[in-house]
Amino acid sequence: MASRNTENEGPVHAANGVYLGLMSGTSMDGVDGVAVQFVEGKPPAVFAEAFVHFPDSLREALFALQQPGENEVEREALAGNALAARYAVCCHELLRAGKLSAEDVLAVGVHGQTIRHRPEKGYTRQIHNPALLAELTHLDVVTDFRSRDVAAGGQGAPLVPAFHATVFGAPDETRVVCNLGGISNITILAAVGGVRGFDCGPANALTDLWSVRHLGKPFDEHGQFAASGRPNPALLDALLDEPFFTQTPPKSTGRDLFNADWLDAKLKGFETLAPADVQATLVELTAVTVAREIGRHAPDCGAVYVCGGGARNPVMMKALQYALAAGGQKGVPVMTTGALGVPPHQVEALAFAWLAMRCVARQPGNLADVTGAAGERVLGAIYPR
Repeated sequence: MASRNTENEGPVHAANGVYLGLMSGTSMDGVDGVAVQFVEGKPPAVFAEAFVHFPDSLREALFALQQPGENEVEREALAGNALAARYAVCCHELLRAGKLSAEDVLAVGVHGQTIRHRPEKGYTRQIHNPALLAELTHLDVVTDFRSRDVAAGGQGAPLVPAFHATVFGAPDETRVVCNLGGISNITILAAVGGVRGFDCGPANALTDLWSVRHLGKPFDEHGQFAASGRPNPALLDALLDEPFFTQTPPKSTGRDLFNADWLDAKLKGFETLAPADVQATLVELTAVTVAREIGRHAPDCGAVYVCGGGARNPVMMKALQYALAAGGQKGVPVMTTGALGVPPHQVEALAFAWLAMRCVARQPGNLADVTGAAGERVLGAIYPR
């Protein structure tokens, strides 16, 4: 199934359920939003999309909250208020572009911004201020999707595989949906109907960090920085020497592990390596870790469909294709989810609109086999308009 972009086709109404979905991911550059209608048995109908940048001050505050520091409670609260304001801008833009009123929308699903993810300690923390967002938009706000899964003994992530299964599954082919965001994760949609999913390791989180450090730019546009270098095999081996990569699913990770401190520790002994070669090796790390997990858990994979920011990086896409071939899966095509009718930048926002719909209907949003939870749970907390 694929999405249908219906922007500019005239006003719509919420009789069949119009939801907004907002997703701000590990890159922390801004929020992607969609206005969508879900009708059983039909592709999601996307009426509008929007992207709202985060100002540098907010981005810096969010990065600082990734690590313990002074006055965290107040800094988190203020960052949450600032996030709610940006989310509200995105919601109003979606309403405008989709010719919708607040009354047309059943709810907005908001992931929030992850600042800590420690399911092994029984918590995960996605911040914003949902009460303020409800006040600013006059919409029902559904948020805090991950906590219930963690409370049930799960990883709280990834949550998107259940959505992937409804949109991208095929009865005659095993497909892998690969999200290359700050962290890479895969959903395995088996031809026989089973669904698995888990995090693989770092993706744009480290390449963005290195781009900021050496280019003064928030990301490596089109992979040009990486393309100017060559992967270093010895550094790649050092980077791959991380227990997470061989851990058995279910598993999830984030900036709690893959951050500047982790990278700097791995770079000891490689100080003379050209920055472009380091960037090329970080791209290779993403490709190899994803390809290895596909080889281990989806050896019959017929195609890989990529979403997230990495889908716009041709160097990363090509590296994944080569890594699959090197791992014995030569000929498995790598393309974006656009090939299935869903633009790659819309996928996660659509997923959280779908999760909001599931919460409103009191239907489970997680897959216990994916997250390791004790069972299926209704996910999310509702803040009425």
